[in-house]
Amino acid sequence: MIMAAHSPVQSTATPPASTVSNSSHSQHRHKLTASTGSLASLSSAHTAPERPASITGASALNPAPAPALSSTGPPVASPVVSIDVNCAAAVSSQSPYSGGISPPILSPTNGGRFGYKVSDFQLVKTLGTGTFGRVYLCQLKGSSKHYAMKMLRKIEVVRLKQVEHIISEKTILSAIRFPFIVNLLCTFQDQQNVYMLEEYVVGGELFSHLRRAGRFSNDMTKFYASQITLALDYLHSTDIIYRDLKPENLLLDINGNIKLTDFGFAKVVHDRTWTLCGTPEYLAPEIIQSKGHGKAVDWWALGILVFEMLAGYPPFFDDNPFGIYEKILQGRIAFPSHIDLDAREFIKRLLTPDRSRRLGNLKDGAQDVRAHKWFQGVDWQAILDRRIGAPIVPVYSHPADTRNFESYSETVDETNSSIPLEPFQHLFKDF
Repeated sequence: MIMAAHSPVQSTATPPASTVSNSSHSQHRHKLTASTGSLASLSSAHTAPERPASITGASALNPAPAPALSSTGPPVASPVVSIDVNCAAAVSSQSPYSGGISPPILSPTNGGRFGYKVSDFQLVKTLGTGTFGRVYLCQLKGSSKHYAMKMLRKIEVVRLKQVEHIISEKTILSAIRFPFIVNLLCTFQDQQNVYMLEEYVVGGELFSHLRRAGRFSNDMTKFYASQITLALDYLHSTDIIYRDLKPENLLLDINGNIKLTDFGFAKVVHDRTWTLCGTPEYLAPEIIQSKGHGKAVDWWALGILVFEMLAGYPPFFDDNPFGIYEKILQGRIAFPSHIDLDAREFIKRLLTPDRSRRLGNLKDGAQDVRAHKWFQGVDWQAILDRRIGAPIVPVYSHPADTRNFESYSETVDETNSSIPLEPFQHLFKDF
């Protein structure tokens, strides 16, 4: 049974053991996709197939502008950067949203095209690994420029039925620019892999900083939540839902500001979509119940994230995903006694099972979120302009420093590498 937002709230909670141990990349939560399982045992609703969608109001040639805040209307501003139609390369190194160090700008290769290949880069170190690829710090040969290169194995992308997701990720990141979202600079492919070249964000994952700290203070949490709120508002204003908000997908730039990354589950949705995807601890009830979902799932995830930052663990946890889903549907939240009363009320408003009553999904959308009393006193324009000092300023000695990232084995998994890819190459023609 789904509990209403005003259900009784316990005053204390016991965190899961895995959240109180020392930070380790092995503790990263696994994502859930439509190809990895079904929630039929928790819901009798039919899961409809993914519906194709296209970007409207923004394109690779005309990225959606970053907003200036207004108390009386939707965010508006002029475009800040142009995007190359083939490679999504920024053409100006003086973007006002560079985070302190402008992302190094690529130059066209012979013929004026962005025809890069992986051999043009020196792979320096693995920054992260995933189900079908890994992210490297890389250096453009013959230069001092460093980037984050997302390398995805085509055979695994096909096997896990993720082709549509990676093409959507490229399309969306090529169409947007915002201070708190990572910049995609270039994409290319070869016979075995597809590559996404992004700005390198030196401060590492918020996940690692949170695990080292144990939990964040009320003011620290409010700082990060305010930047994320603006990022979600921007995405939703272009009909994009993110669907994978969690500390692992939040990077810190050199000044400690948020950079939202990993848009593999992001999608342009004008009403609802039915894809089963996300991270179990962060799934909204409507995803679990296959009711169709929209922008409201991102506000639910913000509630989970705020709780996790304040408590050091998520509100719904169990040893297996189905146990997590059952607790999400039960809706009982056990708040630690140290959490601020306004923060509790904010979290409960976001974690309202009935999405028609959920904060952020009401008539005034994100404006209702910004107007909540927990955010009282926040200067939203100063947040957008990054004029507020961040609570954590990453330590680094040079722009390619990797000390804020976990260490990973450099051994690459070659499983399924012998499977012929020729029958599948046409699937990547739009990448």
